Amino acid sequence: MPITRSARKALRVSDRKRSVNDRTKKVLKEGVKKVQKLTATKQWKEAKESLSSAYAVIDKAMKKGTIKKNTAARKKARLSRMAKEK
Repeated sequence: MPITRSARKALRVSDRKRSVNDRTKKVLKEGVKKVQKLTATKQWKEAKESLSSAYAVIDKAMKKGTIKKNTAARKKARLSRMAKEK
């Protein structure tokens, strides 16, 4: 446990940030998995429709600083490649 007052405050702040980041990551993973499941079952039309919502979730996570810019770009590129009909 932290002893000094500033360390206690830092612990509270980091707990708040962690909970926000965890929520954002969970929503991010759900959006990505939705597209992956639809492409695995070859439902291309639905996958392309859910792709825009997955992009929005990825961009929000990047804007909040939960994931980095290049990570977001990589995830979006992989999802778009995955959602194309084969």
